[in-house]
Amino acid sequence: MQEEIHEFERLEEEGIDFEESFAPVARLEAIRIFLAFAAQKNMVVYKMDVKTAFLNGNLREEVYVSQPDGFVDTDNPNHVYKLKKALYGLKQAPRAWYDMLSSFLLSQDFSKGSVDLTLFIRRNGNDLLL
Repeated sequence: MQEEIHEFERLEEEGIDFEESFAPVARLEAIRIFLAFAAQKNMVVYKMDVKTAFLNGNLREEVYVSQPDGFVDTDNPNHVYKLKKALYGLKQAPRAWYDMLSSFLLSQDFSKGSVDLTLFIRRNGNDLLL
């Protein structure tokens, strides 16, 4: 499987195989400011991790991959698979995940930060979700 992931890196070319791969990442300064603010206000801070996050993003373009060892269709060994979701190793996977997460948070009444695009804020009474 690791070989297939390295194949993606070698074969993908921006503008031909995908349009955009950039995905914003939280700046260290923003994280430090958030933690300092939370400490000053005696807020409880929770964190979460989305397991296999990159596998949840929807692709904007059609991506086809060869059949990996162990999953080859014996009746059609030369056929390829069309991906329905992003896959680790695809250059556009981080962007696809960010787009999916951003859309979900905005649909849940979060607002996106104007300076840091990775900061989403929602007020609910006295609660503040960041």
